[in-house]
Amino acid sequence: MARKLNDNDDLPKAKINKTSLKKTLRIFEYVGTHKWKLYLGLVFLLLTSATALIFPLMLGDLVKSVEKKDFSKINEIGILLMLVLTAQSVFSYYRIYLFVNYTENTLASLRQSVYAHIIKLPMTFFGQKRVGDLNSRMSADITQIQDTLTTTIAEFLRQFLLIIGGITLLLIISPKLTLLMLAIVPIVAVAAVIFGRFIRKISREVQEKVSESNTIIEETLQGITNVKAFANEFFENLRYKRSTEEIVLKAIQGGKYRGAFASFIIFCLFGAIVSVIWYGVNLASKGQLLIGDLISFILYSAFVGVSFGGIAELYAQIQRAVGSIERVFEILDEVPEILNIVDHREIVKRIEGNVTFENVAFTYPSRKEMQVLKNVSIVVNKGETIAVVGPSGSGKSTLAALLLRFYDPESGRILIDGQDAKSYPLTELRNNMAIVPQDVLLFGGTIRENIAYGKPSASISEIAEAARKANALDFIDSFPEKFETIVGERGMKLSGGQRQRIAIARAVLKDPSILILDEATSSLDSESERLVQEALDKLMVGRTSFVIAHRLSTIRKADKIIVIDKGEVRESGTHEELMLNGNGLYRSLVRLQMELA
Repeated sequence: MARKLNDNDDLPKAKINKTSLKKTLRIFEYVGTHKWKLYLGLVFLLLTSATALIFPLMLGDLVKSVEKKDFSKINEIGILLMLVLTAQSVFSYYRIYLFVNYTENTLASLRQSVYAHIIKLPMTFFGQKRVGDLNSRMSADITQIQDTLTTTIAEFLRQFLLIIGGITLLLIISPKLTLLMLAIVPIVAVAAVIFGRFIRKISREVQEKVSESNTIIEETLQGITNVKAFANEFFENLRYKRSTEEIVLKAIQGGKYRGAFASFIIFCLFGAIVSVIWYGVNLASKGQLLIGDLISFILYSAFVGVSFGGIAELYAQIQRAVGSIERVFEILDEVPEILNIVDHREIVKRIEGNVTFENVAFTYPSRKEMQVLKNVSIVVNKGETIAVVGPSGSGKSTLAALLLRFYDPESGRILIDGQDAKSYPLTELRNNMAIVPQDVLLFGGTIRENIAYGKPSASISEIAEAARKANALDFIDSFPEKFETIVGERGMKLSGGQRQRIAIARAVLKDPSILILDEATSSLDSESERLVQEALDKLMVGRTSFVIAHRLSTIRKADKIIVIDKGEVRESGTHEELMLNGNGLYRSLVRLQMELA
């Protein structure tokens, strides 16, 4: 699939109406103590527009002094012009500085609020949203808002003031010439904007075609073994040739439109300017207009024309910003989990670890047609190791998700130490649990930081002791930088077994009452599995442990084995008890694995 261009111009627009404006104004809730910078920036905006409108008038007065042969005020007007330019420069500096200042502080507050809100949202939200979409809202959408608050709104207001002020002054200078100008220049300017936008669209289509051709190169080279194995060199050459031919056709089409646009600019826009000047000279020849006024008129006409052309594009950018704000606030309007987020996650109230599933049934919100668990009842006493086995898709990992309260049962309940799990504060409940998953996600920092994720306030001696218990200290000490070794994105610089032992050390450091092992050794080689299993055996001592496993050889010592199939508990008992059942599912699974070994 071709990569979509990351261009804010591709962001969808929103209609600007009363409802969308009401939503948009919520952005100012995040201005905080920086509101005065916005108001002062608007004052400087007005001053910038005023000085811009004064300049052509004074320039015309300078020319008129020559025309009237009255040179007494030339120096005075020249000095005033320089003062106006200086004032405009100072006003522009403070306008831009203040708008950037208030915008950056506002968006920093917005970004922090959105991120803090996202990480507090329930798993049901993440099950329905793509990470790429959320990342786009945090990057492209907020960047669009940033551009709009920093420059677009200010520029839109400035252009609007220049249009109103410019037309007013034009009418004062010459009503007849103003009517001609308004009949030609704005229409040509707006047409130029529309034409220009169409050409940019063609350019984007060309870039997309180039992107598609680059994708073909990337796919072919990455899969060169398959290409050669299937003798498909001719097919790939033909595919790339067709793609490049499409680029040529689209680029030539774009060239035609660009040529037409250049002709349009030369003939229509400059023709409009010539028409205004010609008519103005005619009026001047009849004594109805001074040349100085004509020069002022031409400058004002240029202001109005440029502003008419620019304001349409600025309005489109504001529409995109309104759409971006609505998408960002869609996230902020989602109902979060009730979490007690604190700096240090110390366990305030420790649970014993007695767990009971009472007739639990569950269906994922994104797959309502398929019930995952049906009336599951399990009793686990403090310190017991419970193994959960069954075919893929039977609901094993869902039990862990419900225990962590990523989701709540649709019927039945889960009891922790005799109390409904819902009665515990979420943060308190999860602080008493730890999970070691099959696919360990390490953050791209150091080994020390990744282990300390289980207890951010831990000392280096506590981290080292956790690593020792996890059989990770030997390989950590073998690295030159030891605990300060960078693990790389998602831990890619470490092997699978090393990542698993880091995850175990993280769980050791957390010291949970309830431990969840979700197929923690299923993808490891024999030596790594041995080291990881030894570490897990140490970790499980004295804790209530739920072991979800495919490799049945790793769970023979479990206090109880729960066999789940199609969301229901089919069997339960020790390994020896279940093996006595000649027609049992567990015995069938064990035999099948022994045959495949």
